[in-house]
Amino acid sequence: MAANTRFATGVHAMVLLAVEPEGLQTSEDVAGKLSINPVVIRRVFSLLHQAGLLESQKGPHGGSKLARSAKTITLADIYQALDGGDLFHAAALTGQTSKVGGALKKVFEGAEGALREELEKTTLNDLAKKAGKKAKK
Repeated sequence: MAANTRFATGVHAMVLLAVEPEGLQTSEDVAGKLSINPVVIRRVFSLLHQAGLLESQKGPHGGSKLARSAKTITLADIYQALDGGDLFHAAALTGQTSKVGGALKKVFEGAEGALREELEKTTLNDLAKKAGKKAKK
């Protein structure tokens, strides 16, 4: 089973935008800094834009920038925009195993709640500081 890297990619890209908030950055710029395909960045940026976390401008001088201050965007906001579905999936089983499935679903819900709670504690600005670059916005 392949790991979903969309969230990590989105966080890295958003931190890059946070440390240079005045200018617009293209998907090619960001992709080059992250050594990944620009198409991946465009897909991630599209979801972040739909969630209201990015502003984008089209055209030859276009690009993307944060829609609001890096101090107000949490990792939970990015997670919700990019991977907002259930973290775990419990198979729908019948018979005696259905009781296990119900109990497992409660464990999964608790784990996902703890993850979201932890992600709420960290902002883009916090990550930029830890990377040695302070967000300017």
